[in-house]
Amino acid sequence: MRVKSITLGLILTASSFVFSASANDSLREDIAADYDANLESLFTHFHQNPELSFRESKTAARLAQEIAALGFDVTENVGQTGIVAVMKNGPGPTVMLRADMDGLPVKEDSGLSYASTALQVDIDGKEKPVMHACGHDVHITSLVGTARQLAARKDQWSGTLVLIGQPAEERISGARAMLEDGLYTRFPKPDYALAFHVSAATPTGRIELPTDIAYSSADSVDIIVRGVGAHGASPHKGIDPILVASQIVVSLQSVVSRSIAPLEPGVITVGAFHGGSKHNIISDRVEMQLTVRSDSPEIREQLLDGIDRVVKGVAISMDVPEDLMPEVIRSKTESTPPTINDEETAKRLTEVFEANLPKGTLYSKPRQGMGAEDFAYFVTPEHGVKGVYFSVGGTPAKDVDEAPSHHSPFFKVEPEPSIKLGTEAMVVAAMDLLAKT
Repeated sequence: MRVKSITLGLILTASSFVFSASANDSLREDIAADYDANLESLFTHFHQNPELSFRESKTAARLAQEIAALGFDVTENVGQTGIVAVMKNGPGPTVMLRADMDGLPVKEDSGLSYASTALQVDIDGKEKPVMHACGHDVHITSLVGTARQLAARKDQWSGTLVLIGQPAEERISGARAMLEDGLYTRFPKPDYALAFHVSAATPTGRIELPTDIAYSSADSVDIIVRGVGAHGASPHKGIDPILVASQIVVSLQSVVSRSIAPLEPGVITVGAFHGGSKHNIISDRVEMQLTVRSDSPEIREQLLDGIDRVVKGVAISMDVPEDLMPEVIRSKTESTPPTINDEETAKRLTEVFEANLPKGTLYSKPRQGMGAEDFAYFVTPEHGVKGVYFSVGGTPAKDVDEAPSHHSPFFKVEPEPSIKLGTEAMVVAAMDLLAKT
């Protein structure tokens, strides 16, 4: 579809540009027309053909093809399977818009007519079912829609636009991989970075834009507990790693409740516990997998150090010899700091959304969990990039309370309102940051 170029009416206010009512109506109409002609079928394609983290080669190729057709200079295979698209349009700031591409190893049971039946060999060599169980298909579809609208309005903004399709967000590894592959040295380094996530827990037609914490940090931690095998009827002949590991699980809960301040959020969850092979055999090894969440770098380190302390202390208290001490392994790749929005830019875009999106679009509710996002790597303090991450509603208001959670086999969102609003929000935000002066 060829979207007509329009002239936007801009009204200068004290803090930002406001698009005229007619310009907003025209943008909304163009996005709706694009959805009917292109984005709906593109979303269905992405949903039916999900790919796992660092395995998104076909997704990336289709995304690159769609964006290159709009006049962007596209580079593939950045950070393994990521893509970077650049459009230079005169002097001005550089704005980066990011969408994550990967699906999850989940067998879809959503009941949708276009449900995924895909299978793929994961990076561990095992074939698994694949599903877009977190809405990344919405994100990449909206990125194409955003690119089309901004390309059609080049005469209304000035600066450099960078679009990225990021791999492996679900392994919280892809952002770091792209940075290590030269995202900020091989390509224009952004002054601003924007992204959104569709949310099944937020009503359609609504946007949540926090001015501070958007997502928590996340760290994957493995613990290997060693013991001495014996007969289950003679426990005194061995060292039972299941007993040691069980005590570690219980004691870990004291790290949050007794080591950090009561008003500081923190989570330590043991998500996997593997050990033993038979009723009457004391094994010699237990493996545990943990996720650790916090909202500040200081609490993050306090929790991680607390795990080390508890594991060692429990082992000593249960007479585990020095040569069999448990091993605590912090993942070097599956980790991310908290995603903290730049306050000034978040407030600026709040005003932009209030002025240009339908009345009542902005929405706020208390955080209900400590989800994480590796978008944080793009906007860590050492980079000096001002970042804003917001959420777009994906479930009709009447169904929000019963909506299946993200990562569930039953997960689903309403693609049309999600993609349309996500696209409109990204366009007006980018147009404001790239406004001609």
